[in-house]
Amino acid sequence: MVKAIGIIPARYASSRFPGKPLALLLGKPLLQWVYEAAISAQNLAEVLIATDDGRIAAVSHSFGAPVIMTRADHPSGTDRVAEVAESREASIIVNIQADEPLIQGWMIDLLIPPLISKEADISSLMAPVYDLKAIQDLNRVKVVVDRRGYALYFSRSPLPNGAIDFFYQHIGIYAYRREVLMTLCRLEPSRLEKSERLEQLRALENGYRIRMLAIPEPTLGVDTPEDLIKVEQFLKERN
Repeated sequence: MVKAIGIIPARYASSRFPGKPLALLLGKPLLQWVYEAAISAQNLAEVLIATDDGRIAAVSHSFGAPVIMTRADHPSGTDRVAEVAESREASIIVNIQADEPLIQGWMIDLLIPPLISKEADISSLMAPVYDLKAIQDLNRVKVVVDRRGYALYFSRSPLPNGAIDFFYQHIGIYAYRREVLMTLCRLEPSRLEKSERLEQLRALENGYRIRMLAIPEPTLGVDTPEDLIKVEQFLKERN
């Protein structure tokens, strides 16, 4: 039987927002919002928090999350996820970003079937954006896909150039077949990955297939304290 697990990499240090996973959103740590969403997914056998920081571990334990302590020298969250995945019995690994408090369990569930059927090596999410002025925002990662939904390219630049109706914004959550994750983390950063500062391009440059699943609208990620205020306002209005 195929087993899928979710791993949330969380680090305290951040140049733009130190301590971000522990920042309070409507009185609850950002990390707790992500964890509670992840455990609502039907297709995950377990959800773990991976960190090298005792403060994050302590807060995670306070809301009942299992924690795996990792090395402190990982260059990316993906490498931290891979360290934890190496010791787990699971054939599908979902890397769930710790700064996506509006992610929902059903979104995570979408990622699993393409990997079970082996029609893809990696799966991820995207959402249509109809405000074409937003295509110029370098912080919004865009993706173009083929007719079957496989990623052709990711970029921070406007993509596709000259879009007249909408573009797809990438939502940074990934599911990997276990052996693909392990191989990717052993490979050197690729040319396009370094140029765009997008590690998923390493997978494309090495011939891996990334299946993109569409959700109705983008989530609101948190990169800065200002983003946290925006998410809080969104949740208040929704409620």
